[in-house]
Amino acid sequence: MPQIAQLAATYSSQIFWLLIFFGFTFFVVGRGMVPKVMETVAQRDKQIADDLFAAERARKQADEEEASWRARENANRAEAQALIADARGKAAIATADRLAAAQAVIDGKLADAENRIAEACRSAAAEIEDVAADAARDIVSRVAGLSLDDAAVRSAVKENLVHG
Repeated sequence: MPQIAQLAATYSSQIFWLLIFFGFTFFVVGRGMVPKVMETVAQRDKQIADDLFAAERARKQADEEEASWRARENANRAEAQALIADARGKAAIATADRLAAAQAVIDGKLADAENRIAEACRSAAAEIEDVAADAARDIVSRVAGLSLDDAAVRSAVKENLVHG
């Protein structure tokens, strides 16, 4: 077979060029490029680790600032609630004072009105007595033809009005 004989003749030349190519590739890629790539990867890993560390530190600082902010806000909220409660208390006292003053005015007006009503009732009762006494005297004088004493007629009318 002639192909095998030709293969044996070129075999050594192929091995030589194979070693040259792989040697060149080893030194150019393996010794020249791979260390640079590995150095870049290491730098990137270090940068990523540094960034993660900085992010963690920033997160902790943000958490601390948020906790501080929440504490301030809670204190401000409590202070506002205290101010509101104080204002409500003052408003309630002022309202109670105004209501008491208004109630005093109303009570005074009510007492005046009750006094006027009582006076009007007494006046009306006295007028009714006068009218009843005059009517009784006129009736007795017309029916019985008697003339009665004014004091006696008034006494009888008053007794009838009181006891019915």
